[in-house]
Amino acid sequence: MTTTLDWLGTATFRLTIGELVIFLDAYMDRVPDAPPVGLSAKDVTKADYVLVGHSHFDHIAGADVIAKNTGATVIGSHESCRVMREAGVPDGQLKASSGGERHRLSPEVTVRVFPSLHSCTWILTDPAPDEEEHGHTGLTQEERAACPGLVQRVTEIVAAGGETAQVLREHILGATASMSDGGPLVFLIETPQQAIFWQDTSGCWTGTFDGIEADVAILGVSGRPNVNGEPIQGSMAQFIAMEAKALGAKQVFLGHHDNWMPPVTRETDVAPFHAELARQAPGATLTETGYLAGTVIAP
Repeated sequence: MTTTLDWLGTATFRLTIGELVIFLDAYMDRVPDAPPVGLSAKDVTKADYVLVGHSHFDHIAGADVIAKNTGATVIGSHESCRVMREAGVPDGQLKASSGGERHRLSPEVTVRVFPSLHSCTWILTDPAPDEEEHGHTGLTQEERAACPGLVQRVTEIVAAGGETAQVLREHILGATASMSDGGPLVFLIETPQQAIFWQDTSGCWTGTFDGIEADVAILGVSGRPNVNGEPIQGSMAQFIAMEAKALGAKQVFLGHHDNWMPPVTRETDVAPFHAELARQAPGATLTETGYLAGTVIAP
C-alpha cells in the first residue's frame, strides 16, 4: 500500500494511502500575491476525509467546498463542525472531536485525535527559526489581549488602505472560518505500515506525546511556539526538534512555512531545522517538498 504526501501550501496537505484520500486542512485558495499551489478546493474530485486542525481561515477555508463536492467526512473540533454546518455541509459528514477519539477511516487505517494548542498569536513576532525568544510568561488572558499580537499586525496593514489592504480584508472576511481557533487538535494516522503525526500550528501539550510514536511527523512552524500554555523559551527550530524527538520520528515534513499571505508573511529558511534536528534528534530526517510533489513516504 503506497503512501504519498502532497503539500498544498500553508499547513494543507493531501495524504493518499492506497485508495484512501485524506486532506489535512483545506486552505488552497489564497490571496493573489501568494505563490499558487496548483490546486483549488473546487477542483478536488476525490476526497474521503478532511481533517481540520483548527478553525481559523488559513486552515479550514475550503473544507466545506471539498466536503460538498466529494462527500468527504470532515473531522474537527466542535467549532470547526459548526462552521461547516453553517456552510451547508450535512451533519452526516461531520465528526466533531475534542481529543481522545479514534476514528476508522478504512478497514486498515484509523486516526487518533488529541487536544493541542495554538501558537502564541498574542505576541507580535517574526524571528528567524534559530533565533531564541524569551519572556512573555505568566501573563493572564487579559494581559495577553493587551499585547500587540498578530491580529493587530494584520489590522494595521488592512487599515493602511490601498489595493493590497482591500484584497486582504475581503479575503479574510469572505472566508468560511471562525475568529476562534475552536480548540486546536492534532492527529495520529495509523496504517499497517506506519504512523503519521500531523499538526497545523506550533503549539503542544508535551504530555500528549507520552506513549505516542510516529514514523512521520508533519509539523507546523508559524509564530511563537506555545508549550504547555506558555511561549517557548527558545527557538522554533528547537521546538520542532523537541517534538520530533518525543515522537521518535524518522521523517519530518514542515508546514506553514511558505509566504502564504504577503505582505503579512514571508518564506521561512529551513536550514536551521536541519541543524537542530541533527543535534537533538539525529534519527530524524527533514524532507523538503514543493507543492504537489507527490512525495512517497517509505515505511
